[in-house]
Amino acid sequence: MFFRLLRRWAVTVGIASALVMATAAVPVRLSAADLISPDTIVSSAGASSASGGVVVFAYNRFGEDRTPSTSIRLDQFEEHLDELRNGGYAVQPLSKIIEQLAAGVVLPDRTVAITIDEASRSAFREAWPRLRHAGIPFTLFVAADAIDRATDNTMTWADIRDLYNNGVTIGALSASGRPMGIRDRQDLINDLHREEERFQAELGFKPALFAYPFGEYSLEARTLVEKRGYAAAFGLQSGVAHARADRYALPRFVMNESFGGIDRFILAANALPLPVTDLTPADPVLTTNPPHLGFTLPEGIRHPERLACFATGQGRTVVERLDTNRIEVRLADPLPPGRPRINCTLPADDGRWHWFGVQFLVPSERH
Repeated sequence: MFFRLLRRWAVTVGIASALVMATAAVPVRLSAADLISPDTIVSSAGASSASGGVVVFAYNRFGEDRTPSTSIRLDQFEEHLDELRNGGYAVQPLSKIIEQLAAGVVLPDRTVAITIDEASRSAFREAWPRLRHAGIPFTLFVAADAIDRATDNTMTWADIRDLYNNGVTIGALSASGRPMGIRDRQDLINDLHREEERFQAELGFKPALFAYPFGEYSLEARTLVEKRGYAAAFGLQSGVAHARADRYALPRFVMNESFGGIDRFILAANALPLPVTDLTPADPVLTTNPPHLGFTLPEGIRHPERLACFATGQGRTVVERLDTNRIEVRLADPLPPGRPRINCTLPADDGRWHWFGVQFLVPSERH
């Protein structure tokens, strides 16, 4: 136990470790926006470490060495599970966590949830037995069209029913699994409707939880998901979910082979919420680039002057405080096409970090 605590202390206060912001289905490009900079590490305590939040991890494939951007090595995954079993975390089903957040229940410190996207065959063959043996609950997000195609790389509906009957929460992606940022409204509605129809036919229920494919969505897509009655929806931006967060734009930390080391996992698992409000721009699909990113820090936050933000391709940005709590992030250059990100961190007590991230969509010519 002493060595475990010593390792955690070393990780959280002395390592500038990468927290991947990539989606679970595209190659990872690590940038300064995905790092905690050594410049932000301070010797004295920062903001309060009171949590009330949940760190949600997003996995995709397991032990598929040819796809390190979407797969986690099995030895890495087993280290993660060992840490969750023995590291003092409160690992809960995601559905239960969302119910508690909606009810205003204060979650235990270091609450963690596990999710898996896309229902790959390796998730059923490799992840499921290990999670079951460890007694760790998880949520599987399914895209119906991929299951209907019945390839060797995906689960079958029978596999998914088996997981559901054994207590696994089954959530929805869009039926097509296509990104939802720039698509015709009726196309999005048809996609969501088809997903729900297939769930009803194969599993006998409509899912309560939703995940945006590639973590990509527009304000319109987010509104459609809310109107269809889902309890919550998740992106792939880094950050810690909490009761005041938008329940249809909740964050997850991506885990893959390239950046799935145990030190990085511990750093993410110990992250704390940074409950910002009045976020601008409201739509992650950018019409102005660089974006005028702004938000308001909560009252009582300690040492807001230590807030640091990092942008894809640009590293540390200029952070301007307009008044005591209003923050605007100034970018030197436009963000690159694709799904660039901005991460903001604030050091907290005990070497932990308050963490808030956004993922934008910068349309390219192929859109």
